[in-house]
Amino acid sequence: MSNIFDRYYKKYDAWYDKNKFAYLSELEAVKRVLPKKGNGLEIGVGTGRFAHALGIRTGIDLAKNMIQVAKKRDIDVCRARGEFLPFKDSTFDYVAIIITLCFVQYPFKLLKEARRTLKKNGKIIIGIVDKNSFLGKFYRKKKSLFYKKAHFFNVKKVTDLLKMTGFSRFSYYQTLFGFPDKIDSVEKPQKSFGKGGFVVISALKTT
Repeated sequence: MSNIFDRYYKKYDAWYDKNKFAYLSELEAVKRVLPKKGNGLEIGVGTGRFAHALGIRTGIDLAKNMIQVAKKRDIDVCRARGEFLPFKDSTFDYVAIIITLCFVQYPFKLLKEARRTLKKNGKIIIGIVDKNSFLGKFYRKKKSLFYKKAHFFNVKKVTDLLKMTGFSRFSYYQTLFGFPDKIDSVEKPQKSFGKGGFVVISALKTT
């Protein structure tokens, strides 16, 4: 999968400019649960679009070309798998996993690693294209360049995985109520899920 992102990293990064208001809407949804301060990590940082805009200083990714772009956006990036994070226990105040989960080979192991590197009361923030949403169904049918090998999740599945990993105190925000290329203004995130194509799920490591 990293080969696709390495080869087409420019096309990937250009999507955020081409679909500016969809991207800004996604950022607004993540900001609803993002801690205002603290040391954060983004797993699957890509070209650093989210990390840079959200003030996340550290990231990991497998795609070499994407890492180079992220570094230019002043992100401290290393090449690593989310299932084997190169960080000590209880390092971060929060961990963000935005879109990445559907491309991971072993999502449960990744979430366990994320929890390991979080401090007590640290927060995990996951952004997904909801499998059950209109957008999830469209991407699965379209089989686009980046999503054709993706394994989409619905909100219940992600919540169940997080509970199994030891997380609690969940919150949900949704956005993208139309197709990304049709959105012409920044959408206000709504609580819960079921209508928006992009859903942000957050939970805490309380023990």
